[in-house]
Amino acid sequence: MERLSGSVFADPLVARLFPVLKTEVQWGLERTEKALVALGDPHRAYETLHVGGTNGKGSVTTTVGSVLQETGLRTGVYTSPHLCTIRERILVDGTPIGERHLLQYADEAASAIIDNGLSFFEAVTVLAFYTFAKESVGIGVIEVGLGGRLDATNVVHPEVTAITNVAMDHAGYLGGTLEAIAREKAGIIKKGVPLVTAESSLPILDLIRAQAEELGAPFCRVDQTWVQNVQVRRKVTELVLSTERWGDLELETPLIGHHQAINAALAVSIVGHLNDSVRPSRGEVIKGVSSVVHPGRDDIRVINGCTFVLDVAHNMAGVESLVDTIDRLELPRPLVMLVAVLEDKDWLSMLPLLLSRADAAFLTHAPAAPLDRQWDPVV
Repeated sequence: MERLSGSVFADPLVARLFPVLKTEVQWGLERTEKALVALGDPHRAYETLHVGGTNGKGSVTTTVGSVLQETGLRTGVYTSPHLCTIRERILVDGTPIGERHLLQYADEAASAIIDNGLSFFEAVTVLAFYTFAKESVGIGVIEVGLGGRLDATNVVHPEVTAITNVAMDHAGYLGGTLEAIAREKAGIIKKGVPLVTAESSLPILDLIRAQAEELGAPFCRVDQTWVQNVQVRRKVTELVLSTERWGDLELETPLIGHHQAINAALAVSIVGHLNDSVRPSRGEVIKGVSSVVHPGRDDIRVINGCTFVLDVAHNMAGVESLVDTIDRLELPRPLVMLVAVLEDKDWLSMLPLLLSRADAAFLTHAPAAPLDRQWDPVV
């Protein structure tokens, strides 16, 4: 066991919630399933949607949640990691769960979490499921943490499953090839449950489709030709999305970047696969997409007259999307970058592309990085 500390997880609330937990990744669903059984299977008290993939799954998850809120359905959204406080991971109707309620629910779930030897991520996942049940949500939109097949979130029985895309990341855990990573991501596909993906690589798409067909899961690919007239601006990304259900939708998302147009299209496709009782109307889709909040993703802010772009890109595909957005925005010069990464990321590949757009750059440490993942930019 390793004590969780504010220096590792930045938010002191973490140490109050889980004073002693394993911090390392633990594979397998058995511990999570046992803890949930001890709590009365709270994840079965509401419908769920399950969103996996390498990049964009947080943006898709929060966009789906925003759209469903517009229907009046009480909506839970679970994402990871958090930026400032662990409460960001567990949203109810778009609002982070309050500290008092979170501490109360953690206390109620503590025995199930500790007795079953859950890791930090497993514990937060169980706490999210329990919180949603206590808060009487009608639907929970659940983002995969790492991989998919053996991720703690893969205990859900969703109405729709989604895989955003597959790119190189977490190779030490998921495998050193795109095919190996794709197989882990495809592990969230469930028998008979519709699968929606925005993956564009044909070999990876074929692998995902084959897994869906084997399980009798209806398969839908979000074709990028459905997305037209994309305009990337500093406050919104505009697009026209062709859909069978709602016709052509003129959408605006406050999430910036051409890749966010694809994420919006995937989110709309997910809600389009819901049954009639919860499926949003055309107007609710448009309003929900325009209302999403997801900080730290090509997040443009003006502070004291200076323009800041805040982004959490942490793999090569993410950096390529960030650089594409920077190029499209024609930001004021000079462009100064402040870069911090984790040691186990492919920073040797990422840095040259990032720095090619910078007039100056400062390389630094991620202040909340675990000791064994701290990056030394001097080396």
